[in-house]
Amino acid sequence: MTQMLGYWLPPLAWMAMIFYFSTDTFSGEYTGSYLESILSFFDIHLNPPALDRIHFLIRKAAHFTEYGILAALLFRAFRGRARDLWRQSWFIGTLIILVSYALLDEFHQTFTATRYGSLIDSAIDVTGGLVILGLIRLYAKRKAG
Repeated sequence: MTQMLGYWLPPLAWMAMIFYFSTDTFSGEYTGSYLESILSFFDIHLNPPALDRIHFLIRKAAHFTEYGILAALLFRAFRGRARDLWRQSWFIGTLIILVSYALLDEFHQTFTATRYGSLIDSAIDVTGGLVILGLIRLYAKRKAG
């Protein structure tokens, strides 16, 4: 039981972090000012449209990345102590949780004051997870010979 918890605690903790990232605290209205502060620190001053584009890309990259991390953690949890590097059932289990959580995350955002749910963001989330799962699959194939 303790070993199982050791594998499942990281993805559950990461899911809690994603939930926190989906609050008003991390809405675009607030994170934009952080980006401006960072750029100003490096004496970089952009016009508002350029700043908006960079901010948009950073936010979408964050979606992609946070769900890529979640996919890796979930896959590891499903794998546990197994010697195999890849099983279709681990992939399917990971994908089911990943898609479900991406949709629930966007649904959660509809209840916040400064955010809204987006199926496009869910698609970006799932794509990030699929890329990582694809890399895990390639690694497993290479190791198998």
